[in-house]
Formats: sequence, structure tokens, C-alpha cells
Amino acid sequence: MRKQTTFITTIILLTLSLSGFSQDNDSTTIRKFFNEALGKGQSYEYLRQLTTQIGARLSGSEGAAKAVVWGKSLLESGGYDRVFLQDVIVPHWVRGKKEEGYILNGKLKTSVPLVALGGSIATPAKGITAEVIEVKSFQELRDLGKEKCTGKIIFFNRPMDPTKINTFEAYGGAGDQRRSGANEASKMGAIGVIIRSLSSTENDFPHTGSMLYATGVPLIPAAALSTRAATLLSKTLKENPNLKFYFRQSCESLPDVPSHNVVAEIKGSEKPEEIIVVGGHLDSWDLAQGAHDDGTGIAQSLEVFRLFKTLGIRPKHTLRVVLFMNEENGNRGGIKYADLAKANNEKHIFAMESDEGGFTPRGFGIQGGSPEVKLKLQSFRDLLSPYGLGDIDKGSGGVDIGPLAPQGTVLVGFKPDSQRYFEYHHTANDRFENVNQRELEMGAASMAAMIYLIDKNF
Repeated sequence: MRKQTTFITTIILLTLSLSGFSQDNDSTTIRKFFNEALGKGQSYEYLRQLTTQIGARLSGSEGAAKAVVWGKSLLESGGYDRVFLQDVIVPHWVRGKKEEGYILNGKLKTSVPLVALGGSIATPAKGITAEVIEVKSFQELRDLGKEKCTGKIIFFNRPMDPTKINTFEAYGGAGDQRRSGANEASKMGAIGVIIRSLSSTENDFPHTGSMLYATGVPLIPAAALSTRAATLLSKTLKENPNLKFYFRQSCESLPDVPSHNVVAEIKGSEKPEEIIVVGGHLDSWDLAQGAHDDGTGIAQSLEVFRLFKTLGIRPKHTLRVVLFMNEENGNRGGIKYADLAKANNEKHIFAMESDEGGFTPRGFGIQGGSPEVKLKLQSFRDLLSPYGLGDIDKGSGGVDIGPLAPQGTVLVGFKPDSQRYFEYHHTANDRFENVNQRELEMGAASMAAMIYLIDKNF
């Protein structure tokens, strides 16, 4: 009996010892990721090239085409097992001549920052001038009725909720105005719509973003005012409800054009038929350089692959980096990737996306998978928390990887600090100089560490 007890005790101690050894090994490897990314990292240089040498990359544009060539060339130089393009047909919307907007208060004409929403039609060449009706919700608009709204410009002025700690939650709560405001205003007889930009701060940078027209509803032009301009218009309306607003925009939708997702692969050593994806979206809005949205996600995803290669870490599963095209106004790249995965009978077990800016890493959001999978991912917290990655919980994976979810893929969204993102999102201020190098590099190492742990433990 004593011998049996001694044997069992020995086995338990050996198991604990091996477990501790494995944890030590993992801790050492994770430290190597951070040392390499912070000491010799390339993510900031990747971002510099993409944003300053190529710049804005709206789908269908010359910039988007140049970005595809750049991404493919860079990945081919990395010596990975496979680099290829996936054909995608994408929308081609162009902004045209710079927009104009004015508050017309009697004889006083005040210029305000304004941009067309992506997908909007143009105004007539001479612009639109009309009285303004301010509302904060679709229901408030409907309650006014057609009689009061016909021939007017509807002004949606519901701000992002400043009490939400997670600014993405606040963004989601205000986004219906941008997406569907033109449809709702048109149903009430309006001739144009302007919205308060989706920003968490008061500033002079109007935010563009995608909107969609509903079938069977007359099309009217839609634009966004900067938050400071929206506050001014609201204040002036209270003083003079009969004031008028003028805006002019020259945007148009051209025929769809061919483009590409860019894909590279490191073949798995033990389970090559099982795929883990990491990526971001290569396209951006046209107002600036697309730095935080989503140049940082592209740069970090490229850096993840470089880190594995440079440190000589051969994954068990096949790793893929995907530079998705057309997240901003259609998600056709993400849909095409998932369609091809299904058609080719590929098994994607996990997919990670970085599309929330290049700020200080906080953790990862988990979407899909069993409770056991979630618990396993959360068990990595002890290894990751020294790097500030304590927030590992239910969340959103990302728009580009979302179409993989019905195939059983567990989605993991990289979560940086969200407080500053909506100062830059979809604006002329989304530029390279507004990305902090160290925060970007920390994010790349964080993503590599999580992918390493996923690859090893599943």
C-alpha cells in the first residue's frame, strides 16, 4: 500500500513538474516575442510604408491596387511557404470635389466641416439649401410626420453615449443614424440628411463611413458634420428654428472593379490541415492615410508572421496571414475568403483580427466556441497578464473574419485600449504620426503570443 501511495505521489509531482516546465517554456517564448517586437520590430516600418508611400486605400482606388502589390511583395520577401492572391470584385465609390457646408442664419453664413457618407449620391451641382429639422432618433422623426419633414434637411444629432467605458459600445449605439438615416429621412419626404459625426470627442474632423440605401426608397444625399459643427448647428437652431442649411457634394458610385485579398501561409508541422488565421483589412477610407483603421492591423499581422519566422517557431497548425480587401464598404473580401474556405473544404479552427486601432493592448474578445474553449483561452491570462493582457472574455472577433463563424471557426478579436480610437476613425486625422510606435509593437507581440498559445494548446 505504501509503495502504491509513493508511486501515485511521484506521478502527481512529475505531472506538476512537467506542467511547470511547460509554463516556463511558454513564458520564455512569449518574452522572446516581446523582446524581438520591441527591440528589432518591423511593424512601425510596415505602417510607415503603407500609410505614407501608398496612403488612402478605398476599395476600387489606385491606392488599394498599390496596397495589394505592396502586401504581396512584402510577404514574398519573407520566405513563407506560400503567398497568393484571392480575386474579389469590390465596389468603387468616389468622393469627387471637396464638399461644402454652410449654416445660413439670416445674413450670417458660417462654413462648417462636412463630408459625404460613403455610398451616398451627390447633391445637385448647385447644392441643396433647405430648412433644418433636428432629431435624435428615428422614432422622433416618424412622430413629426411627413407634413413637417417634406422638403427639409433632417439633422440627426444623437451623440455617442459618453458614459460607455467601451467606446465601441457607444459607437454601436449611435451608428444607425449613419447607416440608415437617409432612408428614414427620405420616407418622411426630406431632400437631404446630415448627421453628427460618430466621434467620442468634440473636434473639427467630420467622420465618413458607410451608409446603405434601401430598395424602393427615394435616394437623397447624406453627409456628416464634425461634432463641433453639429453642436453649433443645434445651438443656432434653438436661437432661430427657421435658419437654413446648404451643402454640396459630388460623390458617385462607379461600376464594380476587380481587386484581391493577399494571403501568406506557414505550413503546420503536425496538423497542416487545420488553419489559424491572423489579419486585418487592407482598404481604408479616402480622407487620410488609414493609419489606425486599419493600417495598424495590417502591420501587426505582418509582424506576427515575421516574429514566428525570425524566432524559428514552427507552428503545429497551418498559420495564414490575410490582408482583407473591402471591409469599409462591403466586406466582400471577408465574404470571399470564407466562401473559398468552404468550397475548398478547409478547416479553420481559429481566426484573429486586429481592427480597433494601434493603441495599448488590453486583451482579446472571444466569439464562438464551446465553454471549454473559452475557459482554455482564459487560462492563458496568467501568461499574458504581465504584458497588460488581462481582458480575455466574450467579445467580437471582427468584420473580416466574421463570415468564418458559421463554419465553426472560433473568432478572437485583438482588443487595444478604446478611448482614443474614435478621435481618428474615418477622418482626415487618421495619419501615421498619430500612431505610437511602442503601443503598435506591443500589440503585434501580444497577437503573436496568443496565436502561439492557441497553436500549442488546441
